[in-house]
Amino acid sequence: MSRAAQWTMSLLFLLGAGTPASADAITDWNEKASALVMKHRMLPPQAERIIACMHVAMFDAVTALDRRYQPYGISISAPKDASQEAAAAAAAGEVLAQLFPADGEELRAAVSSYLASIPEGSAKTAGIKVGEEVAAKTIMDRQGDGADAPDAYRPKTKPGVYVPTPITASSMWPKVKPFAMTSPSQFRPQPPIGLTSAEWAADYNEIKSLGGKTTKQRTARQTEDAKFWLITGPVSYYPIVRQVVAAKKMDLVDSARFMALVSTAVADSFIAVFDAKYHYEFWRPITAIRNGDTDGNPATELDATWQPIDNTPMHPEYPCAHCISSAAVASVIEAVLGSADIPEVTMTSTTAPGITHRWTNVWAYADEVSQARIYAGFHYRFSTRVGQDMGRQIGRLVTQKLMREANVAQAR
Repeated sequence: MSRAAQWTMSLLFLLGAGTPASADAITDWNEKASALVMKHRMLPPQAERIIACMHVAMFDAVTALDRRYQPYGISISAPKDASQEAAAAAAAGEVLAQLFPADGEELRAAVSSYLASIPEGSAKTAGIKVGEEVAAKTIMDRQGDGADAPDAYRPKTKPGVYVPTPITASSMWPKVKPFAMTSPSQFRPQPPIGLTSAEWAADYNEIKSLGGKTTKQRTARQTEDAKFWLITGPVSYYPIVRQVVAAKKMDLVDSARFMALVSTAVADSFIAVFDAKYHYEFWRPITAIRNGDTDGNPATELDATWQPIDNTPMHPEYPCAHCISSAAVASVIEAVLGSADIPEVTMTSTTAPGITHRWTNVWAYADEVSQARIYAGFHYRFSTRVGQDMGRQIGRLVTQKLMREANVAQAR
């Protein structure tokens, strides 16, 4: 079987054998897009930009047919009887095909299969046209947004002095055009805490004790959480969001809005956190602990062989990226539902096989993520706190600014 045939079959499997009636078209395509960016091994910021582009296109496509909300960015005229499902699927497939041209043939084949169960006729034809038009305009709007800029990060060193050589991750992201924020630095936090402070010593010694690879101080559950949340990107939050859509029985338009709000909030959270990371360039625990005799704080003793539970991500420490993205998700869910309490949602993790975690409150989920980054040896407590606060602010901004309810006079 050819690679193209294999990929098409995998897409059809992810999309419920091409049957939109079997599930929500919005969440179906979210699952497929998540699998696609994972297939391409994309870093979380790049992956979320693509997924956010797809979701705003799907939202604007269905909003062209149901005017209860203001569009995200693209407003077009469309027949009232056009198929919303066809519009959503066509928008999603075309955005992904444009952003992954090498997979374009397979993606368009998957769209055709997905649409096969929608009866032929003017409604389907019109819906497809709406989706494709919105997709094209969405891609045009994001052209030149800075995501394709080359990595030009210069490690701090002196002539002739060796530094570790792996390329840093997403150093260009502080200049990417946001989806909702006015600038990448809109939520830039205050600088990290001072190295001579008591708080620095407390956070340093906490992560040194709890986050080490061979520590005996971490409990079994803390170790489980640390390994569970080594997963990154879309698979670390969208399973929860999709379950909320299903549990709340959202209709297609509300689902499209909800998923677009989450995806734009997460996309902007990555822009904001990488702006702060590369602005402050604060050292990771593995660097700080191996150089504990250089920080001017008598309460921080070095450990020259200390290692975290896994390989440290290749970007500066402050603030915590996992913390900001999970808090942005939690903040959007809370704002849309009017409560942090949710029907029980579950998640599994490829980095902790056989383990299932459950939550009935979005902040219990976000807090678990933040704590896990301490247990993994990646982030200090103050960094997790600041990251969560940034995520809350971004989630609130997105839900207050984007895709608001339309005025009654504007409704069809």
